[in-house]
Amino acid sequence: MSDFNRGYARTVPVDRADMSVDAGLRSFMLGVYNKVALGLLLSAALAFVTGSFPPVRDLMFNVAANGKVGYTPLGMIVAFAPLAVMLFGAFGMKNPTAKSASLLYWTIVSLIGAGLGVLTFVYTGASIFSTFLITAAAFGGLSLIGYTTKKDLTGLGSFLIIGVIGLVVAMVVNMFLQNSVMGLLISVMGVLIFAGLIAYDTQRLKMSYYQMGGDEAAMGVATSYGALSLYINFINLFQFLLSIFGDRR
Repeated sequence: MSDFNRGYARTVPVDRADMSVDAGLRSFMLGVYNKVALGLLLSAALAFVTGSFPPVRDLMFNVAANGKVGYTPLGMIVAFAPLAVMLFGAFGMKNPTAKSASLLYWTIVSLIGAGLGVLTFVYTGASIFSTFLITAAAFGGLSLIGYTTKKDLTGLGSFLIIGVIGLVVAMVVNMFLQNSVMGLLISVMGVLIFAGLIAYDTQRLKMSYYQMGGDEAAMGVATSYGALSLYINFINLFQFLLSIFGDRR
């Protein structure tokens, strides 16, 4: 999802784009951040419903007598549907409009939010809330770095995207090994990778703004895809931090 750039090549050098005085850029980025914030609020609400409201909870999750949580068939569909929708967005939507990009964003956010209800079975409410606040503070700081830095983060972004692939492979392997030390290392690496991606994607978005040259239709699409990249980075950072610092039930 970090490459939902829709063909806007980076030709404006980072150190020559005066971001601090460009009202249009600030408006564009504010639109992205507002969409991310609303997406997180929706996700939190849906996670609360699926994790706490018995009629919905029982449709999504199975709780064994020993406390272990599993997915119902519907829960499995909801858990894996975001990946399918993202792949469709990446390869199936060749000429997205602002409306279709926004629909894609809210669909993925809703599905991910519903699936996050499983966290309420694993971690205490207090640790979920405190970790969310920590993630929000870290997100703000990292995004500010990506917005203000004069250093071109393109090379770092390519390295981090490769790191995501390695992270996914390691997570799949550890599903079978169930090694706690490996699990901790995966979580630490996940924090570092998605922290870097927040800064990278922020810089990528602001450079894309200049490439769009004031094209309102293109900016409507970029707002949704940019918000989706940052939202996914936030959710992953939150979950990895929670796995390290969260208090389990």
